[in-house]
Amino acid sequence: MKHFQKAERSNCKIKMAIQGPSGSGKTYSSLLLAHGLTNDWEKIAVLDTENGSSNLYSHLGPYKVLSLTSPYSPEVFIEAIDLAVKGGFECLIIDSISHEWNGSGGILDIHSNIPGNSFTNWSKVTPRHNSFVQAILQSNIHIIGTIRSKTEYVLSDKNGKMVPEKVGLKPVTREDAEYEFTIVFELNQKHQANIGKDRTGLFSKRPEVILSAEVGKEIRQWCQIKEEPSQLNNFAVEKVPVKPDDFIEQINACKTVEELSQFYSAHPEQQRKYRSYFSERKNQIDLLINSFLNNGVHH
Repeated sequence: MKHFQKAERSNCKIKMAIQGPSGSGKTYSSLLLAHGLTNDWEKIAVLDTENGSSNLYSHLGPYKVLSLTSPYSPEVFIEAIDLAVKGGFECLIIDSISHEWNGSGGILDIHSNIPGNSFTNWSKVTPRHNSFVQAILQSNIHIIGTIRSKTEYVLSDKNGKMVPEKVGLKPVTREDAEYEFTIVFELNQKHQANIGKDRTGLFSKRPEVILSAEVGKEIRQWCQIKEEPSQLNNFAVEKVPVKPDDFIEQINACKTVEELSQFYSAHPEQQRKYRSYFSERKNQIDLLINSFLNNGVHH
């Protein structure tokens, strides 16, 4: 008979996604994160569907590349993931997973070419996509998936005229795909990463971060740690005693998260040194906002 076991996290393998528009730095950022995760370029494999874009960064180290061309069926990706696992790689970058969804020979393409009822035909292709997702989640290596995103617009009425208004970036993959990943970073054109999702607790309380090997090392530590819950909380949010410092006073003078984020972005040379103070100030602002909302105070 099977038994329930105590929940523990030790030596887990991270599954993360990096989404952003063209030129935001998805491939380069993925490579830096992967090196932080493995500390060995030869343990990194890249599944390249972006016309060899990963080869542009070969000066970083001797990572390995497998270039894919259409058709981008789920089975091709599953086979490549299996090849990376059997090849002894510690981290696989899938650049990008968007091709499995809307590339030539991908899920949308397969669905559109099946005759008959469009709605019922999803029952034929959804299991194939789900198998691809499960291949990522069940693999015993770190996996970083890049996701293309495109600008989304809505029509708004302005002075009696309907004009397009930018409302954000929409990831090019199946809706709600981010639920499958432990961490989702959202890159902008300034190569800054917002946190779309974070189950590690490492980044959810921070302003934007610049993805680097150091960030990858933080994630690797989280994957390897085996502590009591109270100790994990201490690891996730670093506590630094406040000391007299003009820069800290400027951080604490920020009144909104947006203002704090802009101040953080304007001082990249100070981000690492003062990261804990930025996080602490964001927590304070969040607490004030929550207190305001929970108390039902309205003016």
